Amino acid sequence: MSRHRHAIQNERRKAVERMGRWIDFDNGYRTRNTPFMESFWWVFKTMFEKNLVYRGLRVMPYSSGCTTPLSNFEAGLDYRDVQDPAGTVSFPLLDDPEISLLAWTTTPWTLPSNLGLCVHPHFTYIKIHDEERNQNFIILEKLLTTLYKDPKKAKFKKISTIKGSDMAGWKFKPIFPYFYDQYKDTAFRVVVDKYVTDSSGTGIVHQAPAFGEDDHRIAVANNIITRESAPPCPLDDASRFTSDVPEYQGQFIKDADKNIIKHLKAAGRLIVQSQLMHSYPFCWRSKQPLIYTAIPAWFVRVEPVVAQLVKNNQETHWAPGAVREGRFGSWLANARDWNVSRNRYWGTPMPLWVSDDYEEVVCIGSIEELERLSGEKNITDLHRE
Repeated sequence: MSRHRHAIQNERRKAVERMGRWIDFDNGYRTRNTPFMESFWWVFKTMFEKNLVYRGLRVMPYSSGCTTPLSNFEAGLDYRDVQDPAGTVSFPLLDDPEISLLAWTTTPWTLPSNLGLCVHPHFTYIKIHDEERNQNFIILEKLLTTLYKDPKKAKFKKISTIKGSDMAGWKFKPIFPYFYDQYKDTAFRVVVDKYVTDSSGTGIVHQAPAFGEDDHRIAVANNIITRESAPPCPLDDASRFTSDVPEYQGQFIKDADKNIIKHLKAAGRLIVQSQLMHSYPFCWRSKQPLIYTAIPAWFVRVEPVVAQLVKNNQETHWAPGAVREGRFGSWLANARDWNVSRNRYWGTPMPLWVSDDYEEVVCIGSIEELERLSGEKNITDLHRE
């Protein structure tokens, strides 16, 4: 085994040197080596003592197969064309149940966690009377093709127009009852945000704060949830529904789609059913579809020092110089707090020991400190058993 490893290393060295890439093979380090991991612990504790480390929530790509969040880079490694169910769903207004807002979704499994609907403040929406269904709908006029194959031949009457900003605060009837009691005072209403587009859907976006970065941002901004509180996320680590959603308990989210659609039909809330072929991210390890979900994680504060990072970048000599102002400079200017934790065994272990309620957090900065606090001696493997 050792001979085989050295042969591979020698071949790699020859190839790298032929490419003209400089690497100090003789004095290099490997991230799997204990001295490297211990040096990371020292750096991490230094940041921890400066109050630069905290535990928070962020919507991130999540692998059900590996039961861990992934980086955005990892999430982009394996995109595949897949066919997903799509549906246009009605949300009757509480003040006027004869009128329904229409939202389009390709993720029916997120509907049990719906807390709101989002419209664009500057878009003009129309209220129509659908003669065949004998119902009144609100939708973006430009997107009537989501409701009708050929709007020119469809049997409907335009009643009036409404500005998106005028719909803010409208209350609607939830599709599912699971989280109504908990959120009835703050949720199940219309909010406005400019992220809504007029290129697809209905111009009205269903909001599930646990399963979308914009959904979460908008819910916090509109006081539907708080930044510190976990939004309704009735899934276990393998993306199966929990007992919070008893009708679908134990079902994998993609398997539950068809049953949720069946419920929508029975309740008269599914207005249009269709299929969508689109490109979707998969986990490059497990080959399972990724989901985006709000996950508790450990972060390093970056946003307070963005201005300093940008200043340092301007003082750095780049070759070619376009990198400084281009992709790297743009990335620095928009840098957010860095999620450094992963729910997996391999890699450098986080040097944090916490109580069950997270009230007590101890950060370890060296092997010597770990041995002193744990009572163990001659520690060589920093990973948990």
